[in-house]
Order: sequence, then structure tokens, then C-alpha cells
Amino acid sequence: MSIWDRLGDFVTRVSSSASSGVAEVVEAVRTVFSGDADLRRRVAFSVAMIALSAKMAKADGIVTQDEVRAFQEIFEVPKEQRRNVARLYDLAKRDIAGFETYAERMAQLCGSGHSNCLMLEDILDGLFHIAKADGLVHEREGHFLHRIAEIFRIDEAHYQSILARHVDLGAADPYVVLGIERGKPFEEVRRRYRKLVSDNHPDRLIARGLPQEFIKIATTRLAAINAAYEMIERGLRHA
Repeated sequence: MSIWDRLGDFVTRVSSSASSGVAEVVEAVRTVFSGDADLRRRVAFSVAMIALSAKMAKADGIVTQDEVRAFQEIFEVPKEQRRNVARLYDLAKRDIAGFETYAERMAQLCGSGHSNCLMLEDILDGLFHIAKADGLVHEREGHFLHRIAEIFRIDEAHYQSILARHVDLGAADPYVVLGIERGKPFEEVRRRYRKLVSDNHPDRLIARGLPQEFIKIATTRLAAINAAYEMIERGLRHA
């Protein structure tokens, strides 16, 4: 049985409850998949992405076709399961609980409990990918993403490095992209770069519970990291 079949069973169970909200969704993920930690991570990531995408759409007020396509780049949902994904999306969108409540519960469900948790960064990265799909991260989306980062305990410097990977800031500072202070010895820059590449290796991402489709999105992340490192290396060589 695929993850989407299992997610479909989960959505059917959750949506049958008249009081279904974020608390019921989170508790259902914990109990339904309690016997399989790997499957629970994958389902938890998918539920978090779907629910927070719905909350972002509600905050922004509109959902463009570009954003729908961006969502489908992260999740290649089988045709027979699209209705269940839509039900979960609508459940989150209709829930009276605000997006901050959702973010807090999703952080408890998916996170490590430590600051700058990689799984939560993956979720934020996916939300950025959807938000920028129409060519612009709108002001409301920007506020939403920044607040999500705060709730996820992604510190400001780390958030700025994520932002620099996604938003055209003009001549983006490559040191910001790598999340390291300008003026650090090159060997320290290289160590930081190698850690980022290691953390974003496809095997690591899959082990964290990301769907296979997300690997395509992660290549964009790695391209920004590689470009920033090469820019720093060229600058220091010609200094």
C-alpha cells in the first residue's frame, strides 16, 4: 500500500469527525501510524505541507494556477487520491484555528525540538516554492512565512539565508545564502558549504521523510548553495 493510499485512509478517518481540526489531525497521525516511524515521518511531512499551504492560501486570499502547479511539483498525487488531498486541504482551510496554531502543532509533529530543525526547514522551503510560483512573494505571504519560521524556531540569520535562496534580492550576498559571516577564513566557508551539501543530499532528504518529488525542489536549493560558494571562491581568488 502506497503512502497516498495510507494518507487516504487517514483523511477518511479524520474527516468523519464533526470536530476535526488541527488537534485531531495531529493526534490521528500519531496514533494511526504509531507502529511505523518511517511512514509516520512521511505522512507527517505531507500533512504539514498540505495544511500549511491551505493556511497560506487563506492568508493570501487567492490561489493561482501557478501555485497549484508548484504544489504538484512537490506532491505527485495519484489521480485516485487527489480527492482525499483536496479534503485535507479544505479541512485545514476551513478550520477556525489560525495558521499559528497549525504551525505550532506541525512543529511538534515534525520537528526535532531543536532550533533550525532540518525537517521544518524543508517544510518552509516547500512553502516558499509555492509562494513564489507566480513570480512574486506577496507581502501577506512574506509575513506568513516569516512568522512560520519564528514558530519553527528558525533563527533570523538562518531565515535570511533561506529567503536569499528564493527571493530576488538584487545582488544577493553569497555569505547570506551560505549562512556564514563575511570575513570568515575560507576554510571555514568551505566547511560550511560541505555541511550544507551533505545535509541536502537526496538520501538525507528521503530519510527525513520527504516525498521523492521534493528532491526536484531540493536541486534548486543546492544550485543556490553551489552558486554562492563559487562566487565567494572566485572573489577570494581574485582579491
